[in-house]
Amino acid sequence: MMAHTTISAVFAIPQLLRGTARIFPTRSALLQLKYSALCYCTINGIMKSERKMDHLERTANNFRQEVISPAKVCGITNESETVKRLRLAVTNKDFTFKAGQWVDFFIPEVAVVGGFSICSSPGLLEQEGVLELAVKHTVHPPAHWIHTECTLDSEVALRVGGNFFFDPQPTDSPVNLVLIAGGVGINPLFSILLHVSDFHRNQENEGNGYKMGTVKLYYSAKNTNELLFKSSQICEDLQPYITEGRISEKDLEKHVSKDTLWYICGPPPMIESISKLLENFGVPIDCIYFEKWW
Repeated sequence: MMAHTTISAVFAIPQLLRGTARIFPTRSALLQLKYSALCYCTINGIMKSERKMDHLERTANNFRQEVISPAKVCGITNESETVKRLRLAVTNKDFTFKAGQWVDFFIPEVAVVGGFSICSSPGLLEQEGVLELAVKHTVHPPAHWIHTECTLDSEVALRVGGNFFFDPQPTDSPVNLVLIAGGVGINPLFSILLHVSDFHRNQENEGNGYKMGTVKLYYSAKNTNELLFKSSQICEDLQPYITEGRISEKDLEKHVSKDTLWYICGPPPMIESISKLLENFGVPIDCIYFEKWW
């Protein structure tokens, strides 16, 4: 059995596009806002830190867009007992993101900058001008503000960043994806899953699109109450493919192939354990993508 994988849900979509974690810098002019930018750095390899670094420190070497965009809270719901889901309206047309990326979250009069993965699809931003975040309650100032002070029409600012994303290209060869999430690490993977669903839907409705492989999502949490997005429409659409149980080595090994990419997001120990296991299975390092959240 794998560590930190007590409850899991498995989703499968029969079609999927390939994507790789490539960097595409944006040259948009930096907007002059009253929010300050701080220094930041990241851990990109599998390693342990002796002290807990904040978001800006951990992600200093990650790609960031230049543009900082004002945003307004237009929806707040309780995704679970400890997680609030925010819906944010963004009017800046230069604001874009790739499925799997995060945002620097600037709050007026809060000195600490938050870092939260986007859990909605790029398609939702394109169609409605909104994105969504699912934030767990902690004592960290940005998360604490979201759970205790944030209200409808609260104004914040966002900047997109991150090297962990799914961005299929027309010339990419078909591949399969396996998405493995622990706790709130589901956020970027859920964005990827929604993005895949959008592509699949477009292919079915319009008859044009990329040749796709398969995708499976393994999602673990401490208990079933902590499993997010259970009420999502995409979960209802995929009911025939959902099962519960532990994630075992056998579960993962059966997906190993030369055409499979692995995306992992969750606590560092879980990522390190699963990454090592995949390497032992013979999965090339360049086929394993991960995002660590403390």
